Formats: sequence, structure tokens, C-alpha cells
Amino acid sequence: MDLLLQFLTNTGYCLADYRNILMIGVGIVFVYLAIAKEYEPLLLLPIGFGVILGNIPFFKGFGIGIYEANSVLHYLYFGVTTGIYPSIVFLGLGAMTDFSFLLSNPKLMLLGAAAQMGIFFTLLSALALGFMPNEASSIAIIGGADGPTSIFLTAKLAPELIGPIAIAAYSYMALIPIIQPPIMKLLTTENERKIRMPDLREVSKKERLIFPIVGMLLCCFLAPASIPLLGPFFFGNIMKESGVVERLAQTARTSIIDTATIFLGLTVGASTQGDVFLNPRSVGIFLLGAVAFSIATASGLLFAKFMNLFLKSKINPLLGAAGVSAVPGSAREVHMMGLKTDPTNYLLMHAMACNSSGVIGSAICAGILWSFNIGG
Repeated sequence: MDLLLQFLTNTGYCLADYRNILMIGVGIVFVYLAIAKEYEPLLLLPIGFGVILGNIPFFKGFGIGIYEANSVLHYLYFGVTTGIYPSIVFLGLGAMTDFSFLLSNPKLMLLGAAAQMGIFFTLLSALALGFMPNEASSIAIIGGADGPTSIFLTAKLAPELIGPIAIAAYSYMALIPIIQPPIMKLLTTENERKIRMPDLREVSKKERLIFPIVGMLLCCFLAPASIPLLGPFFFGNIMKESGVVERLAQTARTSIIDTATIFLGLTVGASTQGDVFLNPRSVGIFLLGAVAFSIATASGLLFAKFMNLFLKSKINPLLGAAGVSAVPGSAREVHMMGLKTDPTNYLLMHAMACNSSGVIGSAICAGILWSFNIGG
């Protein structure tokens, strides 16, 4: 009987507290949204399952939890804390990205840059609320709506905040269909949403080959700290465009990025143990993340309207909302909003140009923020 009682006291049923139950509920909601609503299932399903897994109570000291040395989850989490997984994801993204849309209309690159204003506004807000500079920088990057970039920068500056920042970044990416449409409707008129974009010109192979090399040199010389992200990104792209290493490019955009995404999502989710994750700082991060993402969306929209003051050929302001880095979610949402206003107005390819620019922009911002904190 004593052995039975000892066993029962060491089960998760006896060790659980309200924080574990609450976080398991959050994980179940994420899994539900991924399966039933199909909100970014590639992200939310592994993260949601990881949240459930990470909040199963266990007896401390047996090397089970993600924060216990020599546990399996701890070793898998190493790819998050060192920034390995984000770099691998960027390699795969580069091998999937087609810059033809951006090269055919380079001024759309400005919308990707404008959308990064949410990052710097949130940086100032976080500093005003008392966060340390390294923590404020990690929180601010949520405004780029780029999960891997957020994780990479946080791993370098504020590793203790990886859980809440990663969950916030991926949550807002998944909730794009809920967050962005009201902002797009509020800041644009019906006539603006009906603006048609000109047909894209054909981009030569030579241009597509030159761009990743020139882009890497320009961006990495500007922000050398972005090399771990943009280096693999542009390398993946030149593999794709060269046509001579198709097997490598195919592996990068399928097996490699899928493997990194699985372990990234699962371990980030598992890192949200209730006793570590649930605190007032996490709530503040979530609120600031929502502000950052909303301002980033609004900045892109408003800058597109500002550009139209000087352009003969007007830009559909909706494209500004695709300037955030959430590929391809925000581009798809811009396209859907355009179709709701005019069923014959196709904006997807133009939105993807802004989207790809946003990926580069958020990585540069991460490099700049990391440089500031190194210098400090």
C-alpha cells in the first residue's frame, strides 16, 4: 500500500496545478485552430501539441523536462537556444522564394521596409514600460510577424523570454485572418481597394541570379549581425534559381525546412511550462506583440497611400499590409480582401513581392537590434 501511495503521489494527476491545466487548455485551443480552422496548421499544430506535452507534470530530477540538463527535449531545444533552427528555416524559405515579382516592380520593396515601423515603435513602448534594452528588442521584433527571426533574436538577447515571444509571434501569424482585415478596411477606401496593379514584366534568369548575391552583399554589409539569417536565405534562393543543384534546392525547401519546423514548433511549445511561462511579463509581451503587429500592418498601408501622392501609376494600398514577414499568410489575406471588393482584381503576386521584401526587412531589423545591444 505504501508503494502504491508513493506511485500515486508521483503521477501527473497529483503533481498538476492550475498553471499546467491552463496551459494545456491553451495548447488544445491551438491544436483546434490548426485542425478545425486551418489557421497556419504547419505552425500551430506542432506548437499546440508541444504546449500540451510541456505541461504534463513530472517528478523533477529525472531528466524529463525541457529545462532539465541531459533530457531529450533539452537537447532538441538546443536548436532553438542557439538559433540553429531559424537559420535552417531561412535556408528553406530562400529555396522557396521567387523574387521575380519583386524585381518586376522594385518600388514594392519600400512597402516591406515601411511595415517594419511596428518593430521600432514597440521597442520604444517596451523601454517605456521598464523592459531592459535586450528584452525590449526581443519583444519589438514580434512586429515583423516573423517567427524564426523572433526566436533567433530572442535566443541571442533574452533567452529566458523565448517561450512567450515565440508563442506571441506565431499566434499573431496564425491569426492574420482575424487581425489584418479590420485594419485594412479601416485605413483604405473601397475605391482604393479596387485599384488594379499593372501586369508584371518578365524577369530574366540573369536578374534572378544576380539578385541573391547583390541582395546578400547590400543587406549583410548594412547589418552584419543578420548574416546567420540572410546568408542561408539568399543561398537557398541562388540554389533554386541556378537550376544546377535542383536536388539540393528541393531538399532545402522540403525535407530540411520541414524537419526544422517540426522540432522548432514542438520544443518552443514545450518550453511554455506553466511555472515558467505564466507571469505578468508574459501577459505584457502578448499585449505589446499585438500592438507591434497592428502597427506594422497599419504602417505598410499608410505608406502605400503616401506613395500614391507622388505616383502616376497608383499602388493598391492593400499591398502595404503584405509588407510584414508572415509568408504567405499576409499576402493571401491581401489577395482575399481585394477579391471581396472586386472579384476580378488579382493582387496575390504583387502581395508576394511585398511579403518577400518584408522577410528581408525583418531580418535586417533583427541584425540592427542585435548590433545595438552588443554595442551597449
